[in-house]
Amino acid sequence: VMGDLVASERQRLRLVGLVHHPLADETGLTPARASALRAAEVRALGKVHRIVATSRATRRRLAEMGLDPEQVAVIEPGTDPAPLAVRSGQPPLQLLSVGAVIARKGHLTLIDALAALKEHPWTLRIVGSLDREPTVVAQARDRIARSGLEERVILTGELDEAALEQAYQQADVFVLASLFEGYGMAFAEALARGLPIVGSGDGAVRQTVPASASLLVEPGSTQALSGALGIMLSDPARRQACSRGAERARANLPDWPSRCRHWSETLSHV
Repeated sequence: VMGDLVASERQRLRLVGLVHHPLADETGLTPARASALRAAEVRALGKVHRIVATSRATRRRLAEMGLDPEQVAVIEPGTDPAPLAVRSGQPPLQLLSVGAVIARKGHLTLIDALAALKEHPWTLRIVGSLDREPTVVAQARDRIARSGLEERVILTGELDEAALEQAYQQADVFVLASLFEGYGMAFAEALARGLPIVGSGDGAVRQTVPASASLLVEPGSTQALSGALGIMLSDPARRQACSRGAERARANLPDWPSRCRHWSETLSHV
């Protein structure tokens, strides 16, 4: 987090810090490591001339860490326009989860939740990097095998833009069991395609994902997630209602041109 560099260069440069979510809020850190990261980040951000956060939740978190919220501008990411997914609703229902397979994204909780729903016809594609946290990937593969879900849960790894779009188009339901999100880009991309959402997460998740488009539960609860998935899998009317909610929400997602204008305005005052 470059605290020494920021301190030495702040007189020469006009510095802006961009924060998606605080480093100390990453899942799996030891208390000592989290404390060290928090202190270092506060020191560095305390020396910049402006801070940009990607959500109101992140700005609030920075204030809790002792930083001046008046110094923090909120600029949410943009979302590219996308065609509505087909959402055929034909069994087996196609579940899609997009995010690197790391502890914070909650894939282990998702696998355990779906293991209790074998009576429903579904398949799950998990799209995202398998290189970031190899231990979590190994645990995911082990749970898939022990639950007898090898034919139903697919870890695709990263996909290129065309293949990812195809995955969204083929999906009936988007699901992401995050523990914490600084914004939730994958959630926004699912809304842009009109997908009903089952999810969790502290931070900005409930600001990004409207209740009309989703079933959101407390993070880390296998039972709660399984219950929400069971409802979405078994109730076509609920899926359709959430899809309509997502279609309404997609019209209000920030676009990139407006984000660029906001950045330009913010930087002009630094």
